[in-house]
Amino acid sequence: MEWGQLQNFTGLWALPAAALLFWFSSARRRAQIKRLGEAALVGRLMGSFSPRLRLVKRALFLSALFFIVLALAQPHFRTKETLVERKGVDVMIAVDVSNSMLGRDISPNRLEKSKLELAGLIDRLRGDRIGIVAFAGDAVIQCPLTLDKNAAKLFLSTISPSLIPAQGTAIAKAIDTSSRAFSGKEKEFKAIVILTDGEDHEGDPLAAARRAREEGARIFTIGIGTPDGSTLPVEYGQGIKRDRTGRIVLSKLNETLLENIAKVTGGIYTRASRGEIAVDRIAGEIRRMTKKGLKKEKSVEYEENYQVFLVPAYLLLLVQWALTERRKEW
Repeated sequence: MEWGQLQNFTGLWALPAAALLFWFSSARRRAQIKRLGEAALVGRLMGSFSPRLRLVKRALFLSALFFIVLALAQPHFRTKETLVERKGVDVMIAVDVSNSMLGRDISPNRLEKSKLELAGLIDRLRGDRIGIVAFAGDAVIQCPLTLDKNAAKLFLSTISPSLIPAQGTAIAKAIDTSSRAFSGKEKEFKAIVILTDGEDHEGDPLAAARRAREEGARIFTIGIGTPDGSTLPVEYGQGIKRDRTGRIVLSKLNETLLENIAKVTGGIYTRASRGEIAVDRIAGEIRRMTKKGLKKEKSVEYEENYQVFLVPAYLLLLVQWALTERRKEW
């Protein structure tokens, strides 16, 4: 037997917690009885109450809780290995969440436009695994590779500039982090989509792109913003961001850098527009990668056996509910 969700075994901590709660309840009950009068006399007045039956009910509850945790750990048996035809590409989407993405030269602002573009791209990627990386001065995997589009969109909705404490735009870190999210065994079926204004302040994005190319990844870049630029809101309160000399800060789209990054890996660059032309173009390129890369790989099938533990848990809870704490009087 194997376990699909080993992290759920942490739920076993609920057993000693429940046992401690039961002990505390019993201790409190004994203290209350002592305040009522002599324990032996109170015991005779409560003759129908059975401490043993109460203990049995609690033991049944703890046993049921134990089996529920085992069921949540997703027990299953490996049944067979089959060869299946691979029809998808692994796509890591890197989203710039730096403060410059709050520019309003594209409606409603650069970051919200990125989210709209990404939602459209996720809908168009059928059969592909999708992951999300958020980056500013640093880069983190926000959503690991998954076939669950709804989960990817849920992670996408949480993206904001507050997600990355270190400000800046480290495109090189975004590329390296996205590359590490792929399987190291394959040298194909990998795509990185970067949505940013291209105002890079750290590292060497072109060197990172060359490293990604060596790992078999193609990079597609989407420029968010305009070459004319946009003013930026201040982090707290109202107003426009200014530099130390008092001049207004303008954030401009760096199309040259984004074009060069895509060119290094054989990808394409496109600028986000009012419609979804950029998304359609990149989704089409990724679909062509899929057609080129059809192959067969091993897939392991499992037989789920959570019911082996869930059924006894249900029965134990049913008995525990039906059992009373009073002795039967004949």
